[in-house]
Amino acid sequence: MPVEHGKTYLLRIINAGLTNEMFFGVAGHRLTVVGTDGRYLKPFTVDHIMISPGQTMNALLEADRATDGSANSRYYMAARTFATDPQLRVNNSTATAILEYTDAPPSAGPPDLPSLPAVDDIAAATAYTAQLRSLVTKEHPVDVPTHVNEHMLVTIAVNQLPCGANETCEGPRGNRLAASLNNVSFVAPSLDVLDAYYYSIRGVYEPDFPNKPPLFFNFTGSLPLELSFTKRGTKVKVVEYGAVVEVVFQDTGILGAMSHPMHLHGFSFYAVGRGFGIFDKKTDPATYNLVDPPYQNTVSVPKAGWAAIRFRAANPGVWFMHCHFDRHTVWGMDTVFIVKNGKTPDAQMMPRPSTMPKC
Repeated sequence: MPVEHGKTYLLRIINAGLTNEMFFGVAGHRLTVVGTDGRYLKPFTVDHIMISPGQTMNALLEADRATDGSANSRYYMAARTFATDPQLRVNNSTATAILEYTDAPPSAGPPDLPSLPAVDDIAAATAYTAQLRSLVTKEHPVDVPTHVNEHMLVTIAVNQLPCGANETCEGPRGNRLAASLNNVSFVAPSLDVLDAYYYSIRGVYEPDFPNKPPLFFNFTGSLPLELSFTKRGTKVKVVEYGAVVEVVFQDTGILGAMSHPMHLHGFSFYAVGRGFGIFDKKTDPATYNLVDPPYQNTVSVPKAGWAAIRFRAANPGVWFMHCHFDRHTVWGMDTVFIVKNGKTPDAQMMPRPSTMPKC
């Protein structure tokens, strides 16, 4: 990446990976983060960022290194895996590219490397995400809902299912690995939910995704293997148009606690709260940020912790919600929100375009 001394560059950073969150930084330079997921943030300056799969961060880089030969003219941009489950093997290498000053004398030595957090540095990731706050200006206001119509507590788990006769299974005791939300491992139907809902086709999905887990236990503790089994189903959550929905994602220790980047299609949401341990509905809402929470479409749920989001269901249609770790989506850590039509003409679900091919 060629740069010139004295100029400021906007970096639009996207984690296009499938399996891990990442730390990213540029040697010799600090980054001023100004946006995430297409929305402005209160600017803050850091040595590195932490970014989840599918997430975007916008950051300003000032090319302010000396050009008189007293400093290096080449610096590594680098990314390293952030992984929270020590049971999983990861490629703990560093991906690099070079930022080079074109108006400086060539460097004799190798480019400098940034100092990135360790692969398991939860404290560094937590400190970074805590700084994400909406800009809140006249031009960029916030509309954080204060009254909630639908409260949902959604447990996140990696599970297992009995292995089929013709399957190769790598889970505990020879079972099949799976994943779930509220102990439902989503099964993708042969006919998509969108068509089934729009054309009122029965038998494709069940409109009863639960608002809470079927069993309450010490979610983040050391758990018996018996709790790792899940049920399969194509369950969806049906929401009235205009309803305010609060979803609290609760990580669990089933087959190993870890962070999860949860992503919602069709909406951005306010990430109003986050913490470690088991969510307490009596005390934790008092810690919510309802003044300037970040407006995102992907939220990182901390390992053995929880994250709370709020959104107003004003976009009628059929919307996928899933973990942005690809293997977890494939294993069933997903569900669907169906938002009903509103009463006005501009609050109706649109028909399929005539030119749109079917999957």
